[in-house]
Order: sequence, then C-alpha cells, then structure tokens
Amino acid sequence: MKKERRAKIIELIGKYQIETQEELAQKLEEAGFAVTQSTISRDIRELKLTKVSVDGIHQKYTYLKRKETDLSYRYVRVLQDGFLSMDPAENLLVIKTLSGMAMAVAAALDNLEVPGVVGSIAGDDTVMCAVRSVGEVPDVMNRIGRLLNQREG
Repeated sequence: MKKERRAKIIELIGKYQIETQEELAQKLEEAGFAVTQSTISRDIRELKLTKVSVDGIHQKYTYLKRKETDLSYRYVRVLQDGFLSMDPAENLLVIKTLSGMAMAVAAALDNLEVPGVVGSIAGDDTVMCAVRSVGEVPDVMNRIGRLLNQREG
C-alpha cells in the first residue's frame, strides 16, 4: 500500500498545485487512500519532496528525481539476459530462466519494484513470483513484458 500511495502522491503533485500537507491529504483521501498527518509527513520526507515557488507568492510540492546510478538499467538487463518464459498459476508467476540465472532474475524483479509483485523465490532456473492478487497477474505480466522489450537509452 505504501508504494501505491507514494506513486499517487507523485502523480497528484505533478497534476495539481498542492501547497500544504492538508491539501495533499485531501487529494489522497479523494483517491481512496486513508492517511494521517504523520503518514503524509513521513512520505514527504522519505520521497524527498521539496517546495518550489510557482509565482513568487505561492509554492507547491514537487518531486525532484534523484540522479541514480545506472542500477535500474542493470536490473532490466539482468532480467532480459536471464529470462526465458513466464506462465501464470493463480496469483503466482512461474518464470523460467537460463540455468543458474533464477536468483539474479528474482533479485532484479524485486529491485525493480514491479507494481503488484509482493516478492519472489528462486531456484536454479525457476522463479516463483508472488503477485498480490489473481486479478493483478495480467498487469504484472504486461509490466514485465515491457521491461523485457525496453531498449537502452
């Protein structure tokens, strides 16, 4: 729930001119997230949101993407290099990999924080990827498919 809420916060501050924590809490509640002031405060701090001047008088929250090392690209590359196939099984995805690559592929999936994925367990050439619900499996498969087809740069 925290990942979804924080993704919604980033979406909301990109869409609306939100000046206060109270305004942010109201928008989140309208979007179906029950939040407390301390939760909002913690999310703002951990997302490293900052306020910028809009017109010299008003301010709004903004999210400045942190410059990352090339880790997400590397995780995608590991996923692409080791992946062979995936099949749904209720709320699990069974992902086949090249021999010896399952642990790396599972770690890549976990670190890429694919929405809907709760976690994964790896053997030698198979990853069992737990998806939050059966209904989310098609979306997770699509997201993984997009990562697999992602090109550098």
